[in-house]
Amino acid sequence: MIAVAACAAFLVLGDRCAVLYAEKKASEKIRDSLHLAAAPQVDIHGFPFLTQVLGKRLKRVDITVPHVDAGRVSVAEVRASGRDIRLTGDLPTAVRGAVVGRLDGDVRLSFADLNRELGASQVRFSDAGADTIAADGRLDLGGQELRVRARVQLRRTGDRGLVTDIDGMSVDVPHVATYRPGRDKGLTLHREAAERVARDAARAKALLSAPSLAARLGVGPEEVAAALRSEDRLHELTSAPRFVERLTKVNLVDAVADHPWVLRKIGVDPEVIAGLMRLRPPELTDRLSFSFRLPERAKDLKLRAVTVDHDGIRAGLGGVALPVGRAG
Repeated sequence: MIAVAACAAFLVLGDRCAVLYAEKKASEKIRDSLHLAAAPQVDIHGFPFLTQVLGKRLKRVDITVPHVDAGRVSVAEVRASGRDIRLTGDLPTAVRGAVVGRLDGDVRLSFADLNRELGASQVRFSDAGADTIAADGRLDLGGQELRVRARVQLRRTGDRGLVTDIDGMSVDVPHVATYRPGRDKGLTLHREAAERVARDAARAKALLSAPSLAARLGVGPEEVAAALRSEDRLHELTSAPRFVERLTKVNLVDAVADHPWVLRKIGVDPEVIAGLMRLRPPELTDRLSFSFRLPERAKDLKLRAVTVDHDGIRAGLGGVALPVGRAG
């Protein structure tokens, strides 16, 4: 019995040593065939291993590949599980390659990596819920740092790539106004800026002196005339809560062209606003965009469902009858 137990122990030990050797060789072959910077982690499941090799079939192999170069960004991690793997070569001494019957896994693009690798444009990405990404960045315009925000929607390009669609973009002039570029462009004052206008008689009069702006505030010609003549009537008009509320909703885009002096009077630099309005959406979206595509060497892999969580972006990965090494 002792002899049998000792033999069994040696067989188990030999089997495990063979597994470790095979995992190391498989890791090197995958690294070389896909030209990876680092060898992946390979875990071969099932016992005994040697009988699987003699039968030329492995039940399951798990692979983890860290930091795969994908162009502008890198993939934080690729996890895959291959099943029903047929080995090729003169077994058990020489394995030329394999054919993976079915592979399932996922690709992870972490926000930490995106933030670091796209940091040259000062953009930060985060989960915005409903599989949407929030982009928050900085833009220098005429020596003034502005804040750019947008919502980023992920879209698959075929079965092998991801790109971003940018919408809901806004550019903030700190403590002053928000500009929204695009077809329905708009420029609105922040509440704190609107409150400054309401408290300052000179600024309020300058605003009311532009008939089109006064009309958008819901102030009629007679009310405007009375407010411009009387400080008391002006204070009565501007101290009403609805005045500030309406002022934060008035689109000032037309004022840039028709009444540029009004912007300066109410504390908005017309040159900064004019510079903002000269920006085209493509110029801004390029700062917030990124894309990803599976390496050409992994041409048999396909991307599946794409989701967003608090750590980053995950995309399902799959394929059938995938060759590794010399599979023929």
